Amino acid sequence: MAHIQEPAGRVGWSVERSRAVCGPRTRPDLSRRSLLTATGAAGATFLFSSALGVPAYAAKGRRRVYVLVVDGCKPGEITSELTPRLASLRHAGRNYPRARSMPVMETIPNHVMMMTGVRPDRSGVPANSIFDRGTGEVRDMDRPTDLVFPTVIERLNRAGFTTGTVLSKEYLYGVFGDRATHRWEPSPVIPVSGHAPDVFTMDAALAMVEELDPNLVFVNLGDVDRMGHSDFTGPNLQLARQLALAETDLQVGRFVDMLKTSGRWRHSAVIVLADHSMDWSLPHQIVNLHSAFEAVPTLAGKVQIADNGGADLLYWTGPRSGRAAAVQKMREVALATAGVLSVHSPASQRLSSLAGDLVVYCRAGWRFSDPEYVDNPIPGNHGHPATEPIPFFIGGGSDRVPRRTSSSRLARTLDVAPTVGALFGLGAPRGGYDGRTLL
Repeated sequence: MAHIQEPAGRVGWSVERSRAVCGPRTRPDLSRRSLLTATGAAGATFLFSSALGVPAYAAKGRRRVYVLVVDGCKPGEITSELTPRLASLRHAGRNYPRARSMPVMETIPNHVMMMTGVRPDRSGVPANSIFDRGTGEVRDMDRPTDLVFPTVIERLNRAGFTTGTVLSKEYLYGVFGDRATHRWEPSPVIPVSGHAPDVFTMDAALAMVEELDPNLVFVNLGDVDRMGHSDFTGPNLQLARQLALAETDLQVGRFVDMLKTSGRWRHSAVIVLADHSMDWSLPHQIVNLHSAFEAVPTLAGKVQIADNGGADLLYWTGPRSGRAAAVQKMREVALATAGVLSVHSPASQRLSSLAGDLVVYCRAGWRFSDPEYVDNPIPGNHGHPATEPIPFFIGGGSDRVPRRTSSSRLARTLDVAPTVGALFGLGAPRGGYDGRTLL
């Protein structure tokens, strides 16, 4: 059973006290949280941060939607031999073989696009890493205030539904903040990768659904991505990655089995997708733009770079009066550098102003390493167009889920929020979505 722990300085908090104080019709206070302890099927205990005023079993109606993100997965990696549970789920529902990640093809912006349905020029989150002109530092976009557009999570809360986030990566936990009714802080976290292994993430997801039963649960499974980054047997063998794929498939199977045995399956839609895919580079195929800019007197010391693996965001930090000429020179130098695919203005990619002055993509089989050649040693990277294709399919027992079909339409990470909203009868946000419902 789930029970609520008393916030610091108070005594005797319980589910019953929560109902008595807040009343059944009172909107939960998302600005104030309590720690709720839930016991999973295997006896493990999990702590969830939950909005005050929400009983552990509060939910609206029978409909449930679960969004499972297999971080960094490529469409061709889901096969009946390697990932039989994912392949079965895809076969039984509706598949979108033309699905795509959106620029910049990184984890944080595409998870944000999933939950907002809008492009980065509206959400405020263009990439994993940016140069913050205010602080003068390159940093991850992991702050709740970085996300400036209402998510479908918050909008469902306002409509009286309950929501949950189970996100394996620390920076995803950070950027989504307190938006969900219930949220799990990733634990235990592997120090180098900054993520919790999928077995612990799925244990938490199962405990959240079984004990708290939110209407919407948003889950990130990070093992495939993390193993892909560090797999030095790629691009050919990818032994560690294949093991991660098989393990993640097992975890997804556990989730589906729980929905079926608990009776939730027939009222559920399960959306499975990746936030981006993966590309591998050889040690000699490294792009270092910092050294190229430092060799140009007019640019030396006046360009900051936010390295996003397969994409570099470039920022002119010199005099404003010289910006136009400098940006043009930066474009010329980047295009003349081996391994560079293309150069774009952030506006042409519909990125926010936080993306700087230029966005540079590398070719397939290459990676950026800036400012120094040794700063990005990992062979697996994403962010560039080679990592756009993603798996995307919808399964579940709900009568809203089409059976055994494949759609030729272009599905994007942007389409998750409109699809979730449509499943709950939620209208579009102010200004509308940039994505479209898939149902």
